[in-house]
Amino acid sequence: MIRSLTGAALLLWAGSLLAQTLPASVTQALAAAHIPTTAVAVVVQPLDAPRPLLAHNAQKAMNPASVMKLVTTYAALEILGPAATWQTGAWATAEPDAEGRLSGHLYLKGSGDPKLTLENFTALLRQLRVRGIRHIDGDLVLDRSVFELPPFDPAAFDNKPLRAYNVGPDGLLLDYRALRFTLKPEGEQVRFWSETPSAGLQVEGRLTPATGPCDGWRDRLEMRQSPGRLEISGPYPVSCGERSLYLSPLAAEPHAEGLFRALWQELGGSIQGRVRSGRTPTQARLLASQESPPLSEVVRDINKWSNNVMARQLFLTLGSGEGQPSTVARARERLNRWLAAKGLEFPELVLENGSGLSRVEQISAAHLNRLLLAAWQSPVMPEFMASLPLAGVDGTMKRRLTDSAATGRAHIKTGSLDKVKAMAGYVLDAQGRRHAVTFIINHPQADMGQPALDALLLWVSQSPSAR
Repeated sequence: MIRSLTGAALLLWAGSLLAQTLPASVTQALAAAHIPTTAVAVVVQPLDAPRPLLAHNAQKAMNPASVMKLVTTYAALEILGPAATWQTGAWATAEPDAEGRLSGHLYLKGSGDPKLTLENFTALLRQLRVRGIRHIDGDLVLDRSVFELPPFDPAAFDNKPLRAYNVGPDGLLLDYRALRFTLKPEGEQVRFWSETPSAGLQVEGRLTPATGPCDGWRDRLEMRQSPGRLEISGPYPVSCGERSLYLSPLAAEPHAEGLFRALWQELGGSIQGRVRSGRTPTQARLLASQESPPLSEVVRDINKWSNNVMARQLFLTLGSGEGQPSTVARARERLNRWLAAKGLEFPELVLENGSGLSRVEQISAAHLNRLLLAAWQSPVMPEFMASLPLAGVDGTMKRRLTDSAATGRAHIKTGSLDKVKAMAGYVLDAQGRRHAVTFIINHPQADMGQPALDALLLWVSQSPSAR
């Protein structure tokens, strides 16, 4: 049969065969992990080629976990622009008097800033003190009306409501609504520091040094919470060294109140009223504002460290505008319009929150591949590519593929959930040819699939097109 083919037909037949065959190193790693090839989808395509070098289950709709952040961040860079910023304003209906007393309420109006950090929030409050405000007679009113959202249950995803990644989106998200703690073993004890100020919250760390590996240390901690008190206890492996622990024990208003009162008091200010949510009156005037970092920096944080909270904020920002609060439906509609305008029709695409922290979000490897190819041709390509973790160098890829052929040559967004392991990005091979690479595993053994993903990256980085 092969002898009867013309030279051109033989090349087409061989190319079709190659496009369906996974590298031996990948299939061996999958077999060792007890993951069938039917549970994976793979696409590898040189950026200068019209068709994939390798395509396996490419059309199958799959859950990509945090790799879905590529859709959200690329869309945001093109729709909003890399220099886009968010503004958080402090408003009032009266001027402070000569003694620095502000009659009435102070309004903090959010714009959905994904990165209103402790430092940036402190800078906003410092502006108020510099402008002469010392005492607030009324309340601090939190205006988060830029987003219109249903009630959010932080335990709904994995029954871990205190984990910082389970924080819901908020029009006025202060310091990711997380508290940072530092843990450090010293002799027969574990030192424990609360890094985030929170007035009215007493935190007690009762950790004991333990032997064994550091993996999974957070899951072995116990948290007991009561009004105004948080107790953290359990074993802490000495092998971990000094680590940071981020928790979100407080709802939006108590978190904002604790942070504001602590910082405002440090700055020498005082407040008579309470902290509550509300709307900024139309007659209020702007007293001070704080600008976020540019979107290019925000996208870098989201993709390098797979920040789910920031990704949710960014996704909702896509639905803002036209004088209406953003909703998930408006954000989804705008992103889908953008895809359609670019000729990217992804009928299987399901977007729940744009972060990938979802059991229902899905996309095919073929369409992720098309997205990567489109991004490479986009004016925002430099910002997009620079946001991806670099193998063996930084982000979520810092400890993977170190001292290998892929080190410093693979810009890869990672994704991981229960029963999901994924990656997508760009790999430069040994011949200087760059490839778009996507690999998704949906299987109960997905947690064991990382060697297979790494095997594909090594295969691509060692010039598959030259074989």
